[in-house]
Amino acid sequence: MTKAPDAFRTISEVAAELDLPQHVLRFWESRFPQIKPMKRGGGRRYYRPDDVELLRGIRHLLYGQGYTIRGVQRILREQGPRFVQGVWQAGAPQPERTADQDMGDGDGGIEVAEADDRNDRVEPAPVPRVEPRLEPVPQIEPSLAPEEARHEPAFAPVVSGEATESVEAPIQYRAESETETGNGHDEPAVVAHDPAPVPAPAPAPVLGLSDGDRERLTTTVQELAECKQLLDSALAEVEPDA
Repeated sequence: MTKAPDAFRTISEVAAELDLPQHVLRFWESRFPQIKPMKRGGGRRYYRPDDVELLRGIRHLLYGQGYTIRGVQRILREQGPRFVQGVWQAGAPQPERTADQDMGDGDGGIEVAEADDRNDRVEPAPVPRVEPRLEPVPQIEPSLAPEEARHEPAFAPVVSGEATESVEAPIQYRAESETETGNGHDEPAVVAHDPAPVPAPAPAPVLGLSDGDRERLTTTVQELAECKQLLDSALAEVEPDA
């Protein structure tokens, strides 16, 4: 469907009519404040017929005459938008070239516009690659489970200090030297005293012993006490004979 000459046009329709990319039209709008399309909700642009003619004149100066964007800005500033709107028509007066810097390569800022268009695109941020960090594996010494632990019983009985003294103390004998005065002999008389039997001390509980080890330890102490009594009796019988 063909629109009327005075109808508003969208940016896609103007781009197709002037054979220009849409991002170039948006770029020109940022460089030439004289281009003022109507904007509705969502930033949608609607170009009036005068806007289209102005774009057509800018296109003619940039691509047809080889002006730079700065040169076209100078022409708009000095000659006005009306002059640029009709400059593209056949036989229309053309601007005078007063400065060499007004002339360019005739690209109309397409490369800059394409660069701006690429900058407007939101590129996904690259996901940083995280290298896995290898931690050294700790060396674990093998250990025996509680039920597998081997328990060696103590060879020597362990008792308290008082019991040790009574068991390990050497057997002592008391000899009383008495001088007999009535018989006229100077030799001392030896009187043997039977030591009182020493009761077997109860072994003190030793931490870390099992019930079987504690029972064997008690039996050993009792046997030692009985041996001591036997030795005491034997020595008591030997001393009078001597």
